[in-house]
Amino acid sequence: MLLVLGLVSAWSVLIPGVMNWDNMVVAVIGSLRLTGPVAAAFAAWVAARRRRAGRLRALTTWQALRPPLAILMVVVGSFAATMTVLTVRALLTGEDNGPLPGGVALGAAGLSLYVVAGWVVGWLAPVAVAPLVAGFGTYALFTWVAGGAPWADRLAPAVREPYDALRMLPAAALTDQALWLVGITAAILLGWAAFITRQALALAAAMVALLAAGTGVARLLSEPQEVAASENLAYTCQEWPIVVCVHPGMRGGLGELGGTFTTIAARLAGTPAAFNRVEQRSRSETDKTGKGVVPIYVDDLDPGYADRAASEFVEGLARPCPGSPADGYRAIVVAWLRDEPLPSGPLPEHRRAATWFAHLTETQRRDWLRMFYTDFATCRLQSGFFGGEVIGRNAGGGAGGEVGREAPAAPRYPVNPPFEHETPAPPAVRSPSASAGQIPGETAGRTPGVH
Repeated sequence: MLLVLGLVSAWSVLIPGVMNWDNMVVAVIGSLRLTGPVAAAFAAWVAARRRRAGRLRALTTWQALRPPLAILMVVVGSFAATMTVLTVRALLTGEDNGPLPGGVALGAAGLSLYVVAGWVVGWLAPVAVAPLVAGFGTYALFTWVAGGAPWADRLAPAVREPYDALRMLPAAALTDQALWLVGITAAILLGWAAFITRQALALAAAMVALLAAGTGVARLLSEPQEVAASENLAYTCQEWPIVVCVHPGMRGGLGELGGTFTTIAARLAGTPAAFNRVEQRSRSETDKTGKGVVPIYVDDLDPGYADRAASEFVEGLARPCPGSPADGYRAIVVAWLRDEPLPSGPLPEHRRAATWFAHLTETQRRDWLRMFYTDFATCRLQSGFFGGEVIGRNAGGGAGGEVGREAPAAPRYPVNPPFEHETPAPPAVRSPSASAGQIPGETAGRTPGVH
């Protein structure tokens, strides 16, 4: 039962699409949230039965320790079987090296702590509800500790959520946390044995175990809680047509990410947001990237991961303009950058702008964005930028925004086409000097498919 629960819960913790040893270890440790309370309930049930069966019997230290140690062997054996299944899965996918020993030891030690806690509860309260108390009690206790202060969550047999392939515990911290868990588990078990047998040797051993636990805590609190894998990570990269780099465990997503961000890079070429390299980063990182480098956040490889990363990046190019007409124009440009159908917008001028923008060729849209990028990024787009008159503005917003600079005469863009209720007017072709910043053009038919 523990093996099945361990596999199911570990599989639910695995980051979808990520195949590397760190992910395996984190998944197995994360499975303790379910298997730990079950193991505690099982240990409490056995302890309560033995306590009721041998209430008046005097025990030696070995007789007292043998039943909980047997339970520990069964439970840790199920943990080892779960780890073996995941290891086989990793080996079949070509993963080399191997899991961190400290991470495996941390998982086994954490499960042992659940067992010993459940055993002590069942022995001290040999009643029918002891297994339920042990199971729900350990779950509530360790969940509360894991979600507490940053220093407190290190004491729990768990890792902090959400799980992130780019933010992992250092190997030394895993080992120190395992030392703390082994020490406190041994101290509780030996302390219980000393209490019921009145053996000084068992008490002395408990003190030694408590000293080891204290050493683990001292070392653990002096270690950094986590390190950014990207600081010393050997990225897996796709070099053409732009460079896209991801965590090695997510190399299966390179093709889709490369195709999505190549399109965006081509449309942003010549603007202040132009880039030629994409790097996966952790959301908790605050370090700035170099010029031409775009950080993206890919939490997993669930379907749609590339579109989600692209949408998050594009949304960050221009600040939102809630409640203003500029927000409708911003939505048109954002939809094009995302390669989505152009929105109609809440106002008639938004619908006209979307229709006009839909008539432009891809090259014309890129030229338009280069001219008006600064206005797009700063919520200053207006109807005049979409085929109408630009009053008091210049058409070179993306180039620094010099007042009075005239828009280039070529290429020619279509003006707004008439709607059904409007009477078509003859197209008026203006010279570049007719008005500052105006995009000259000619009448064109509406393009279907503008949503």
